[in-house]
Amino acid sequence: MHELTNTEAIDLVGRFEAGQEIPEHMRANVRMLGALLGRVLRESGSAGLFDDVERLRTATIQAYTDETPEAFERAAAIADGFTIERADEVARAFTCYFHLVNLAEEHQRVRVLRERDGRPDKEDAADSVAAAFMTLAAEVGDDTALRRLREMRFHPVFTAHPTEARRRAVSTSIRRLATLLQEYDDSRQGGADQRRAERRMLEEVDGLWRTAPLRPEKPSPTDEVRAIMAVFDDTLFTAVPHVYRRVDDALQGPAAGARAPIVQPFVRVGSWVGGDRDGNPFVTASVTRKAAAIASEHVLLGLEHAASRIGRGLTLDATTTPPSDALLALWQRLKAADEDAATEIAKRSPNEPHRRILLLIARKITATRTRDADLAYRDPEHLLTDLRVVQDSLAQAGAARQAYGHLQQLVWQVETYGFHLAELEVRQHSAVHAKVLAELDTAAPGTEPSELATEVLEVFRAVAFIQERFGPRAAGRYIVSFTRSAEDLAAVHRLARYAVGPDGTPPVLDVVPLFETFADLRAAPGILAEIVDHPQFAARLDATGRRLEVMLGYSDSSKDVGPVAANLALYEAQAAIAAWAQESRIELTLFHGRGGALGRGGGPANSAVLAQPPHSVDGRFKLTEQGEVIFARYGDSAIAMRHIDQVAAAILMASAPSIQNRNRDAAGRYADVAATMDTASRDRFFALVHSPGFAAWFARVTPMEEVGLLALGSRPARRGLSVESLEDLRAIPWVFAWTQARINLAGWFGLGTALDAVGDEERLIRAYSDWPLFRTMIDNVAMSLAKADGRIARRYLDLGDREDLAQLVMDEMTLTRSWVIRLTGGTELLENKPVLQRAVKMRSPYVDALSLLQLRALRALRAAEQPDVEQQRLLLLSVSGVAAGLQNTG
Repeated sequence: MHELTNTEAIDLVGRFEAGQEIPEHMRANVRMLGALLGRVLRESGSAGLFDDVERLRTATIQAYTDETPEAFERAAAIADGFTIERADEVARAFTCYFHLVNLAEEHQRVRVLRERDGRPDKEDAADSVAAAFMTLAAEVGDDTALRRLREMRFHPVFTAHPTEARRRAVSTSIRRLATLLQEYDDSRQGGADQRRAERRMLEEVDGLWRTAPLRPEKPSPTDEVRAIMAVFDDTLFTAVPHVYRRVDDALQGPAAGARAPIVQPFVRVGSWVGGDRDGNPFVTASVTRKAAAIASEHVLLGLEHAASRIGRGLTLDATTTPPSDALLALWQRLKAADEDAATEIAKRSPNEPHRRILLLIARKITATRTRDADLAYRDPEHLLTDLRVVQDSLAQAGAARQAYGHLQQLVWQVETYGFHLAELEVRQHSAVHAKVLAELDTAAPGTEPSELATEVLEVFRAVAFIQERFGPRAAGRYIVSFTRSAEDLAAVHRLARYAVGPDGTPPVLDVVPLFETFADLRAAPGILAEIVDHPQFAARLDATGRRLEVMLGYSDSSKDVGPVAANLALYEAQAAIAAWAQESRIELTLFHGRGGALGRGGGPANSAVLAQPPHSVDGRFKLTEQGEVIFARYGDSAIAMRHIDQVAAAILMASAPSIQNRNRDAAGRYADVAATMDTASRDRFFALVHSPGFAAWFARVTPMEEVGLLALGSRPARRGLSVESLEDLRAIPWVFAWTQARINLAGWFGLGTALDAVGDEERLIRAYSDWPLFRTMIDNVAMSLAKADGRIARRYLDLGDREDLAQLVMDEMTLTRSWVIRLTGGTELLENKPVLQRAVKMRSPYVDALSLLQLRALRALRAAEQPDVEQQRLLLLSVSGVAAGLQNTG
């Protein structure tokens, strides 16, 4: 096949872009940003770089659109023909392009959300809290619906799992570009403001191109804490109360803001960053203390600035808005504690009592942050008491809109975040506890504990310190990885007692079992039934109103038995645990260890919530948010608000009788289908992963080993064993490696065989319509397969010299793809989800370019007798680029 002329190439690219049906605004943004990158590449000083990038881009688009072997070989030949230096530059160029395309796509999402905002005719009423409340009220009555709304909890937990492949410097640059792109769109067409915005974007794109895409070294746990704080500072602090406000506006109508809100805070933020030490030796008790201190510093700064801003604007004269007696009494107390400041503030606010009070409150928040014991608030409840005195005084004086406007936002922020921001959670492996207890139980009196035992005990002292300093909500959940018996949970209380000694007071602990493997999920109800009779567990249940949290691991169960059997096992475990909790009069919260990638339980959270078994949600939903998912869902305020609103709506609706009955009936009606799929998929999965030599083959046909060289996060990729043992390989690199190889095996393998075993196509189509769990599974697999590529996958598999395993994978991919298309309708994947299909198709040929460069590097590394630093760098650059293009890592 001949190389295209310039005119032919332009025509090909134009037809490809037109075929994706991209919205006009987004198309214009992509073209503009792409043109800026092209200009930067021309100006870079590397002769011919732009032309080489265009050659590979055109070739991969041609190979993607006509799918002929000749077109694909030509694209591969171009990638192979670059010098190593040019391949490096081309990989960086494509990675930059993906960052810009992702930005344009996010900008389009924000644009659509703003167009819909406040316009019911443009809203999708099925997934907002206000609409869910109305629907639920129609089923259960207004009073019950209101009670469930006020009791609802959405609890995202941010984790430092190493799945964000881009550097923080790159993320920061992209956020600056997002602001400039908005300025560009807001400016007059062709005017000076637009030209200025375009010039500044060109400067930013140039900086992005010149920024090293790879971290020079792994981040420390403290670095990871600070990275998460950026999300809080930039979006969450203001976005969460805005969600509450939107819901209240919708429910109260014209009266909103003029009377006390209906909505009570329903978001609680958790964090494992600085607390998760399972397999991460770098997370120490000292790090945990620092993580809590950093989070507190950020939230107190936010509250301090908000109180000062609101106080400065509360210029209400005492004659129009007379203070209540309680407000006057509060003034006297605050004045006595901070006399000089009170005198100065009174001078500047001579007849503005509410303003004076709020400015003194802001000073007390500052004192809390700086640890000024004489002036500081003891806890968030004392701050809330003062704020409500101001609020009540305003309402009594007839200034209800001042009472329930910006001041209410501040009240919501304190109620949501306290003085701690995020509820810090500790996680440790059950085997570590067992080892330390065995040492302590047999140690002779006066024996110094080992380094491991000392660190484990110090963690409990750190939790006690955090609770004392920042309040009981700041820490207290202790998660036990690989819980396999009630003794694994009781061990935590025994260790806490060892930590404080016979006369000390242990920290208040909610011990959370984490059931991860297939066998552990099945054993979970029996373990729970045993542990609730343990004296310390029973005492804690009594103290909390019989509240219990149970965590379910998606990633290890999927690696254990394959994605299909794992999904079915997780559903059965949730149903069994929920039934046990109801019988035992326990208020259950299931904590879902879901990941960003589909092989780790990823996918749309709101559809997953609505597919859960009856009573497994009951108004409470907690899940892990990690890696690229954190920035995708919470990096922009408008998108964060939409995500929270959607998930909260699903949480509310999950308890509707219609939803619970639908899920219960479907599970019963298709129980035989589930049983057949479970057995067939596991057999197929085991035929692959239990084959002799599979672990070494997996390491050869994917960049699994090399992923460990990428400075993604502080946590090691393995718990300690070599790649010869898949059991000890973490689920993150397992998924990451298959994703990089464009196989995505962890998200779909075994489904085609499972559906073939059922065989009844008409019944399976009905199941896709009627059975939410099945539909969610099929839709997630459709996305996973759409991001895979059979031709590129085959090239990776050929690196392993095991045709039997390679053919097994390719046959299952073909079979699964065929079944998914038949069940979802149409002639290709994602035809029933055109927006998602467009996003995948738009990226695919550009990801192909990076995959071809990665394959080139991987082949060279596999053939080399000694490590080749240049090829390793190219490989790692391509890993970062593919992650940006697919928007899934681990």
